[in-house]
Amino acid sequence: MPENKFHLEIPSDPNNLITVEEFVNYFSKVLQIDEEKMSGLMLSVTEATTNAIIHANKCDLNKMVSIDVTFENRTLKIVVRDQGSGFDPDKVPDPTMPENLLKDSGRGLYLMKVYMDELRYNVTPEGTETILILHL
Repeated sequence: MPENKFHLEIPSDPNNLITVEEFVNYFSKVLQIDEEKMSGLMLSVTEATTNAIIHANKCDLNKMVSIDVTFENRTLKIVVRDQGSGFDPDKVPDPTMPENLLKDSGRGLYLMKVYMDELRYNVTPEGTETILILHL
């Protein structure tokens, strides 16, 4: 029986994104996720982590980002937790609108919505959970 739970915790330093990529590669291999899903999964997890490090935790090395992965019934659930004050996803500009095409913000959320089957947020007193769901 393969593992079905994985955990990673990193300080809020953008240089730790390479560790996140290695983590995604590792659990994807263990769970035998096929190549066609892999690039979207990698992009989504690194985007969620980047948002947690930069926007939520403001690159504060005393604040941690944790990533919990569970795999049950052919469903991959990834929860990226930060220690920031939360945000309203409805206030993030839609990057597909003509007036926003050249803006940097909003692209990550849009890409996560494209590649994942579900994208949810849970704002808690301790921080925000970005919940990525992918059906395999």
